[in-house]
Amino acid sequence: MIEIRESQGGLSFLVRVQPRASRNEIDGEWQGALRVRLNVPPVEGRANEALRRFLADCLNVPLAAVKIAAGQRGRLKRIEVRGAKVEQIRAVASSHAKNHMTTIGN
Repeated sequence: MIEIRESQGGLSFLVRVQPRASRNEIDGEWQGALRVRLNVPPVEGRANEALRRFLADCLNVPLAAVKIAAGQRGRLKRIEVRGAKVEQIRAVASSHAKNHMTTIGN
């Protein structure tokens, strides 16, 4: 299960990023982190920006509400999101994981 921390400013959680994937998608969980595949290379911050945009879109929050608090240069990142609820993050993770499992099964 994804470890989500609540604070006054919002929520924070870990994300494991796989750059250069075939498409942008949430690929379930990995050791307490949300696993995200991005179709951009990790060059000049492009993957970080793509991650922020992708998560903002998935969680239906403004781009400015999504911040990479730690892990700017690594695959494991701590993300902070203002204006989102724990249930939203868990729902996004579980719905994307179910969709992914359905695709694999077919």
